[in-house]
Amino acid sequence: MKIAVYGATLNAGVMAGLFAEYGHQVFWSPYSSDDQTSSIQYQDKTVNQLISTQAQTKRLSVCDLAEIPLHIDAYFFAFNSNEEQQVDFILNYLQQQPIIHPKLMINGSSFGLNGTTALKQKLPQDYWCYLPDMVQEGNAINSVLQVSHVVIGIDHLDVKPQIKEILRPFYRANHHYVFMPVLDAEFTKLSISGMLATRISYMNDLAQVAEKLNIDIANVRLGLGADNRIGSSYLAAGAGFGGANFSHDILTLSKTIADAGVKGQLLEQVWEINEQQKEILFRKLWNYYQCDLKGKVIAIWGASFKEDTPRTDYSPIHTMLQALWAQGAIVQLHDPQALSLIAEQYGNRADLVLCEDQYEATQGAAALCLLTAWKQYLSLDYRLLHQLMQHPLILDGRNIYDPDYVKAQGFAYAGVGRQ
Repeated sequence: MKIAVYGATLNAGVMAGLFAEYGHQVFWSPYSSDDQTSSIQYQDKTVNQLISTQAQTKRLSVCDLAEIPLHIDAYFFAFNSNEEQQVDFILNYLQQQPIIHPKLMINGSSFGLNGTTALKQKLPQDYWCYLPDMVQEGNAINSVLQVSHVVIGIDHLDVKPQIKEILRPFYRANHHYVFMPVLDAEFTKLSISGMLATRISYMNDLAQVAEKLNIDIANVRLGLGADNRIGSSYLAAGAGFGGANFSHDILTLSKTIADAGVKGQLLEQVWEINEQQKEILFRKLWNYYQCDLKGKVIAIWGASFKEDTPRTDYSPIHTMLQALWAQGAIVQLHDPQALSLIAEQYGNRADLVLCEDQYEATQGAAALCLLTAWKQYLSLDYRLLHQLMQHPLILDGRNIYDPDYVKAQGFAYAGVGRQ
């Protein structure tokens, strides 16, 4: 089938690449009007490689809006929540073209409830469906291919065979398609994010109790995950979750509940717990140094909201920086990918030192705070840390280290829900 893909989001890039890899002819326009298409790049190297390979095979054409042929079988839109004007531009453009309708229009954008309906108003003669954005940063391709069920929102039965045929190459006959009305599917997408956020905040709540009772939250996590009614995903206590799409889903769902006049307070509490959790390492540091952080150098490893992405949207790093600066501390920060975004957001300031080497960031530090579980942080050179740090204190915001082993190396240690 011939598929047109619009948008520069990671979802757009992944789906354009996968559609092409699995046999479709794809025409991808990342931008609506300018000539930046040749420079589209993601931090995920596997996605870039997928796109490059498919472009070389000619099954994927990265092109301008006007270069997409008229004879297209399906149109796929993948935009962020703040890109509605770009979609309007594209839909207005399509409306003026001599296209034979109806066409299949697939909304994979993060516009929340009634987002698909709003798009349909621009091209009401076409069949519209909703395919939720399943892409997870850091695991982009597998997060699409390795799902057990696919939720698809449709409002017309004629859509079913066509959307299944588009997805059939990588969701085979034994795959479980879950069809439902478009609005139901949009609400389901938000609800999934809300459920995952609730699990995380629940564990962070338990972690505070565990610390008081001298219980290791890591053992509790293992026990919960062993129960097949619960499972092990999204049960890690830590310094709080982030991410633009994930956080936006939770805020959108919370607002939707409030606007519906329902007295639902759970998501508000989940969000509040998470915001407070972003201060957890600062509070431990504050208590350790008896409220005196002025002039102290604090090393931080990790600025992105999760490993394998440069994005810092809603990341705990922002809360941490503001809290430390308010107390007169100096931050030496390392992250494998996010330093340029941090520099762009905070500019040049004396109390922020961006370090290209992770151990350089610990020079003269009164504490090492880990916020992101990048693989290169998993094993430590304890002897070097002793030589570099002013005081051997490690605050583990992702519970990736063995507390007993760290202490045996001569370090003070504090995790989240661990002694």
